[in-house]
Amino acid sequence: MVEIAPQANPPVCKILDFSKYRYEVEKKTKEARKKQKGGHLKEVRIRPRIGEHDLEVKVKHAREFLAEQNKVQFTVVFMGREMQHRDLGFALLQKVKLSLADVGDAEHNPASMGNRLILSFIPKK
Repeated sequence: MVEIAPQANPPVCKILDFSKYRYEVEKKTKEARKKQKGGHLKEVRIRPRIGEHDLEVKVKHAREFLAEQNKVQFTVVFMGREMQHRDLGFALLQKVKLSLADVGDAEHNPASMGNRLILSFIPKK
């Protein structure tokens, strides 16, 4: 005996095989999850000495990701002596933040992790 609608007055119950009922409920939830879209994290990697046009292309891709309701993470990767000029990376991320202000919000300030600077964006509602 399985309770189908406990909020009904009186509660609705049915006599059936419980394992079969549980399998069908699991199948429905799996189908619902399959149809969900978006919410994935997309990463865009750039170097501190990236060209102006190359940066515009990367920002354009990020706009498309945000339009699909995905999170976007910009990562500035420093190599060798570039580590002494981290201010270039911060300036680059500020430029990206300004150009994506209309479609996404920055989750936090740029964070430093080893030889990388990371800034994440979430789509605007």
